[in-house]
Amino acid sequence: MGYENVKFPKDSLFLVTGGAGFIGSNLCEAILNLGYKVRCLDDLSTGKQEHVDLFLNHPNYEFIKGDIKDLEICINACKGADYVLHQAAWGSVPRSIEMPLFYCTNNIIGTLNMLEGARQNGVKKFVYASSSSVYGDEPNLPKKEGREGNLLSPYAVSKRADEEWAKQYTRHYGLDTYGLRYFNVFGRRQDPDGAYAAVIPKFISQLLHGEIPTIHGDGKQSRDFTYIENVIEANLKACLASHKAAGQAFNIAYGGREYLIDIYYGLTEALGVKADPHFGLERAGDIKHSNADISKAKEFLGYEPEWSFNRGIKAAIEWYKENL
Repeated sequence: MGYENVKFPKDSLFLVTGGAGFIGSNLCEAILNLGYKVRCLDDLSTGKQEHVDLFLNHPNYEFIKGDIKDLEICINACKGADYVLHQAAWGSVPRSIEMPLFYCTNNIIGTLNMLEGARQNGVKKFVYASSSSVYGDEPNLPKKEGREGNLLSPYAVSKRADEEWAKQYTRHYGLDTYGLRYFNVFGRRQDPDGAYAAVIPKFISQLLHGEIPTIHGDGKQSRDFTYIENVIEANLKACLASHKAAGQAFNIAYGGREYLIDIYYGLTEALGVKADPHFGLERAGDIKHSNADISKAKEFLGYEPEWSFNRGIKAAIEWYKENL
């Protein structure tokens, strides 16, 4: 269970793209704590310098400020790397609808550059962040790999394209690729600020500062919120997965289902706040319900998530109380 006992060769080097971001910085920390080397690649467009500064004095940590849209940077960053954990991307469904060309260039071409860099340098495993958004308007729950619907946003298109390109690199070039379809990841270091901030840190921050959060829609939308520790486990276990699992994508979640309105009132209770939310318009491109079947990840990756939503939200609340 978990990832604490996951073992790699002694001098293994992990390249974490987007390593100054929320998920990436947590991956960097976990790998360093396990005793392995980390090279972080980030252009700091959405990542934070403070997430780099956390590790700059660590002897096993190296930071490269660079853009995945630059092929040469990607090739150089992959030199000597055993494993690539490719997290670098621009998120947010609404923002992607406003910036379709940028999402194509950054999320698709950027990923293709990283795949090529990994191929040219003989990387052992290439693990990359996909998204539950690839299920689009497919109505059935739980969401199951191989049963996808019409894509609802440029962001979803970019993640689906990444999966197809990764499949090609496994098929034609022998690069073992593993796509992780994240379902609403939350936890420490997730940014609560900005128009496109994820809902849990945004709600916590606003309630702590005496502000009234806005729920987009009626609050009856549901999500399979997934604590960051489960995502770390999935990335590390994918690095040890067999070749027969390569070229595929896997749901990474806890397998639960939480309604937004219930989360809101759970947070107000935990924080000792009495306040009803504002309700706003539904967001374009959003999926109404999301819940994952994680049996494929269990079978092929040995994924056994330990952190339930309730356990994770308690840890997240404590972190934000101390750090906001």
